[in-house]
Amino acid sequence: MCKVYCCCNQKGGTNKTTVVANLGIGLARAGEKVLLMDCDPQGSLTASLGYQNPDEISTTIANIMTHIINEEDFDPHEGILHHEEGVDLLPANIELSGLEVLLGNTMSREMILKEYIDHLRSEYTYILIDCMPSLGITTINALVAADRILIPVQAAYLPVKGLQQLLKTITVVKKRLNKTLQIEGILLTMVDFRTNYAKDITQMLRESYGKTIGIMDTCIPFSVRAPEASAAGISIYKYDPNCKVAKCYEQLTREVLDDERTSRTED
Repeated sequence: MCKVYCCCNQKGGTNKTTVVANLGIGLARAGEKVLLMDCDPQGSLTASLGYQNPDEISTTIANIMTHIINEEDFDPHEGILHHEEGVDLLPANIELSGLEVLLGNTMSREMILKEYIDHLRSEYTYILIDCMPSLGITTINALVAADRILIPVQAAYLPVKGLQQLLKTITVVKKRLNKTLQIEGILLTMVDFRTNYAKDITQMLRESYGKTIGIMDTCIPFSVRAPEASAAGISIYKYDPNCKVAKCYEQLTREVLDDERTSRTED
C-alpha cells in the first residue's frame, strides 16, 4: 500500500527539500519504490537531484495539473524523471507560480493534485511531496493528497513560532478536506547541540508538542555536507556516506519504515 508524505512548513530555510531528497533515496536504498514530487516553483528539489536548470524542463507538475484542470487526456507517467540513485522525480519550475492563479478559478481546486496521485498509488510504496514555503493553494493540494505530514523545523525561535499557523491550517484541512490526514511528526533540522540555544529550543518543542503532535526521535544536525551534496545533485549517502548527517538520515529512514510497519500491524 502506498503512503503519501507531505513535507511542509510555510517558513523557508527549514531543510524541507534536503529532507525529501535524502529520506526518499534512503527509502529507495531500503528496497522501496519511491516517487519524489517537487511542488515548489523554485524547483529546489529538481535542482538538488542534478537537474540544474529546472526552467528548461518541458514537462513538469504544472503541466500535469493543467491537464487535469482542463480535463484533458494525459499519460500519468509523462514528465517523470529517473534519478541514478533509484528514485523517480516529477520536477517543478517557475510555471508552477502561474498555476496558483489558474487554480483560483477551478472547481474543486484543492483536489487536483490528489486526482493525479491517485493514478500513481498502485506503482509506488512511497510518494514524497516537497512543498513551497507558503500555505497557498498548491500547498493545500499537497495536504489534501497526503496521508501523513512531516514537518521539518529549524531549531530556532522564529521557525518554531511559525508552527502555530501551519498547525491551524492542517486542522482545517483535516476537518474539511482530508479526514484521514495524520501528522507523522516534527523533525528538528540544522541542530547544533554545541549551543545552549539549540538545546533550549529543542526542549521547548518537546514540552509544547511532544505529547500532542509528536517529535521525531531523529534530529538532523547542522552540517555543510548536506548542501554540498545537493549542489552536486546527489544524496548525502553517495556524497559522504560516513558523515554524521548521512547516519542521521539512515536513522530517519528506519524510523519512518518502523512507524509504517507498526501502523500496518495496528490496522
